[in-house]
Amino acid sequence: MSTLNILLNQIGMFVIYILAGIILIQTHVLNRENMEVVSRLVIKLALPVMIFTNTVNGVDKQMLFHSLPILGIAFFMYICLFGLSFLSGKILHLQGDHQQLYSAMSAFGNIGFMGIPIVTSIFPERGMLYISVFTMIDQLMLWTVGVRLTSKAVDIVETTSKKSSKCGKNIGAVKHSAFDFKKLINPVTVAIVLALFCILTGLTLPEILNTAFSKIGATATPLAMIYLGGVFACMDVKKYICKLDYYGIVAIKMLIFPVLFYLILGLLPISAEIRMTMTLTSAMPVMSSVVMMANTYGTDGDYAMGGILVTTVCSIVTLPFVYWVLQFI
Repeated sequence: MSTLNILLNQIGMFVIYILAGIILIQTHVLNRENMEVVSRLVIKLALPVMIFTNTVNGVDKQMLFHSLPILGIAFFMYICLFGLSFLSGKILHLQGDHQQLYSAMSAFGNIGFMGIPIVTSIFPERGMLYISVFTMIDQLMLWTVGVRLTSKAVDIVETTSKKSSKCGKNIGAVKHSAFDFKKLINPVTVAIVLALFCILTGLTLPEILNTAFSKIGATATPLAMIYLGGVFACMDVKKYICKLDYYGIVAIKMLIFPVLFYLILGLLPISAEIRMTMTLTSAMPVMSSVVMMANTYGTDGDYAMGGILVTTVCSIVTLPFVYWVLQFI
């Protein structure tokens, strides 16, 4: 089967999973409350287990050291995406929280739920390794720059009720959100560290444990996409599909940047597999974690959810199109 057909098959399955989520909401099998349970199950268990088992089962020490250039490539990718998102946000006249959320959506792609199955299907032997190495930078950026971008542009906090002689108003002080390094310790990063430890030490899992973990991990993508379908079914779709902001992300992050990135990577002494993996990774739709972080840190989660809706639907066309274009470069 050709690589393009593999990609199309994966996207076809994503569509089926999303439709299943929509149907489950419409038939009242799922609702907003139990959908959150599905989300936690995927993020806290299924996704970390999938990353751990796929990495341990498909990677050796030599392959690990061969893939280390991905760290520098991933860092360069994020610098470019942040820069482009800032410029395009100014062109679209975005300000405040929406400018920051736009940058977060433009930079962070849905690697866990879409990138992993696509890359591992195209490169079954080393794909999971490449994604695991990339995720180290991805998580670092998400829980540092991502926290800043999904927090309110300026938080006003009440201080001592210092009254002026003319009016009895409280004086506000500017407070910026601080980064907590403990947030880097999460199920995904723990899974990556444990997988790297097993590779470097040569440890292997007992067969029964490996089989059980593999089956748990296999549920990550279907459950995640069913969850997204359920979320889409609960949204006012018409409210978001006409927003120009989201199509700026589609045009720049999901179409133009991947092609330019592929050309730049062609100048580096890296394998064709790494080059293609990093290019496809850069072309993913908006990461679902951006919504959760926006809600947590007090910005517009609905705006971020609209970005996920539009970019995920558009990725059904853009991902195969980008791959098709790359064949002629």
